[in-house]
Amino acid sequence: MAGMEICTLHRGTAPLLISLPHNGTALPDDIAARLTESARRTPDTDWHVARLYDFARELGASLLVPAYSRYVVDLNRPEDDVSLYPGQNTTGLCPIVQFSGEPVYLPGQEPGTEEIHQRVDTYWRPYHAALRAEIERLLAAHGRVVLWEGHSIRSVVPFLFEGRLPDFNLGTAGGVSCSPELQQRLEDILSAQPCYSHIVNGRFRGGYITRHYSDLARGLQTVQLELAQLNYMDEDSFDYLPETAAPTQQVIRRLLEATLA
Repeated sequence: MAGMEICTLHRGTAPLLISLPHNGTALPDDIAARLTESARRTPDTDWHVARLYDFARELGASLLVPAYSRYVVDLNRPEDDVSLYPGQNTTGLCPIVQFSGEPVYLPGQEPGTEEIHQRVDTYWRPYHAALRAEIERLLAAHGRVVLWEGHSIRSVVPFLFEGRLPDFNLGTAGGVSCSPELQQRLEDILSAQPCYSHIVNGRFRGGYITRHYSDLARGLQTVQLELAQLNYMDEDSFDYLPETAAPTQQVIRRLLEATLA
């Protein structure tokens, strides 16, 4: 893993930045050696979202993609690790439990406070520095920007929520991270299509990035989309399914186009 970039940035020309903070799968050798066998598969990855969103380059979007797994550090959690969903099951800045409820680490191998701080410095801060720099570049060029948080998760995760997750889960921090007009345009698109279920500001209202970076006074709007993974991949093998993904991408395209309207 030596020399691997923390993240890669494709700089676009449109006022749209797509952040994919849970796409990474890499594990430093010293961390991987301490993980349980199941955790070494990094099952809680937002699998293939970079591939799913690759078409957005055609729209002129910028894309920011990390290399390392959320098990190293969760880029969509605050660095002080305050819970985003108080009173509900969730995972932390350096997760020690999987979405299945199983442990991430072998007994006694969990990271301590000093190691967590080191991971924040090594992996978390560079991603957020790149994110802030690209936001500022796009604001300077356009006077406005939409930061789109692309996420995905297994459709059934009893540890986190009851029943099956809707296909498209749109989050705007309860309606405050973007304008009412943009949220309505996005809701209208989801309501008009007949193939997928959807919800707005349900279980997934938006993580740290969506909540923290929104600044409507400066023209910076943020939106999170959490997808149920069965709409583009096999949830057991983690294989990408192009024919299943194609119609899902069409809906995502219409949503992204609405941010540029």
